[in-house]
Amino acid sequence: MSGGTYSLVFAVPERVAVAVGALGTVDLPAGGYAYTGSALGSGGFSRVDRHRRVAAGDHDVRHWHVDYLGGHPSVSLVAVERLGDGRDAECRVARALAADPDSADPVPGFVASDCDCSAHLSRYPNPDAAERAVAAVYDARRE
Repeated sequence: MSGGTYSLVFAVPERVAVAVGALGTVDLPAGGYAYTGSALGSGGFSRVDRHRRVAAGDHDVRHWHVDYLGGHPSVSLVAVERLGDGRDAECRVARALAADPDSADPVPGFVASDCDCSAHLSRYPNPDAAERAVAAVYDARRE
């Protein structure tokens, strides 16, 4: 599959304080979280595989904000959605998820450095709600 846009869904079973590099410590309430990124470089979706390894504890290097979340010992990666059309839909997907009525809040600062979005990470009441929202946004983009 060529590169494109992806979203990672995380389960955060209890409130956590995540040290996120230069962003500082971010306090995250329990719930489900959806993070959206792009994988358009030569490695394509190998970036998603790297995020999976970080979340599984098999890779310790934290490069992106989401690595600090996924690498936290209390957090688990529960789902991944991909849109492999080779186009950059990262910001459009992130904004759609942040605007979802079930989303409690976008998390400021978790964002791509090359865009003007306020966040690419949105919180939901639970992981199932986050997974449903992500699936709905990606299904709509595929139509």
